Amino acid sequence: MLQYIQMEERFMGFEPVFDANSKIFILGSFPSVLSRKGGFYYGNKQNRFWAMLASAFGCEKPNTNEEKRELALSHGIALWDIVTECEIKGSMDADIKNYAVADLTRVLNASRIEKILLNGARAYEIFCAHYKELINIAKRMPSTSSANVRFDMEKWIKELL
Repeated sequence: MLQYIQMEERFMGFEPVFDANSKIFILGSFPSVLSRKGGFYYGNKQNRFWAMLASAFGCEKPNTNEEKRELALSHGIALWDIVTECEIKGSMDADIKNYAVADLTRVLNASRIEKILLNGARAYEIFCAHYKELINIAKRMPSTSSANVRFDMEKWIKELL
């Protein structure tokens, strides 16, 4: 009997979303399968990210990628992932292997970033390993993933406002 073994594939992440007015830089780990399929950050409808951002700023939850981009930029939010490409099977952060790290200076040099929020433990771990000089403006945040039973929206809102 033949056994099927799913191998990791190499995937590219998204380009950063930012402009010259961005003050808060939110970094995730790497896009999920559903995000990659939808072509934009936090594309899994079960992920709490967009509902949390809309709640923090008192607006409607965005539906389209353009509405999501506008929501972030209109509130001084830059988005990217700390991993720009990697081998991964599925969406679990623990399965990220052989990764390339984002060159954050690309955003930092073209914006007014004052604070970096890391969405989840793995994003924070990779960030700290590669950007020790920025730890003083960075904060580990509870993952917005629906798999995180310890999600705390109030922590996010406190840091965003």
